[in-house]
Amino acid sequence: MITNFFIPELNNHDVQELWFQQDGATCHTARATIDLLKDTFGDHLISRFGPVNWHPRSSDLTQLDYFLWGYVKLLVYADKPQTLDHLEDNIRRVIAVIRPQMLEKSSKIGRPDWTTSEPAVAVLCQKSYLKCNATRLSFE
Repeated sequence: MITNFFIPELNNHDVQELWFQQDGATCHTARATIDLLKDTFGDHLISRFGPVNWHPRSSDLTQLDYFLWGYVKLLVYADKPQTLDHLEDNIRRVIAVIRPQMLEKSSKIGRPDWTTSEPAVAVLCQKSYLKCNATRLSFE
């Protein structure tokens, strides 16, 4: 997925300021995976064994886990989509209305040292990054 679709798709868009974040799961942090991600994202990689170490139980990751994904799931499944196209349309619609201000309000944590001007979660929630599901990533 990452070499056959995600990275080639990123190369078709201007994503120089994009940060890539992942948790510390063993399957995500194999040496080959980290090397590939470092080659692709350079210092903009937040991961166990990456240039910016992502600490277990990070408050920012918790915000994604306990606020954002739950919020998105609630709205995406509200009308009980019956087809993959309907589900994808719902995902796009819900993600399109999320603004960094909403994420700032949901967090009691300030900006980490490694960010520039956006809160940590907003960096990850750029419109192009979030338009994804388990099988497909699309950009507009």
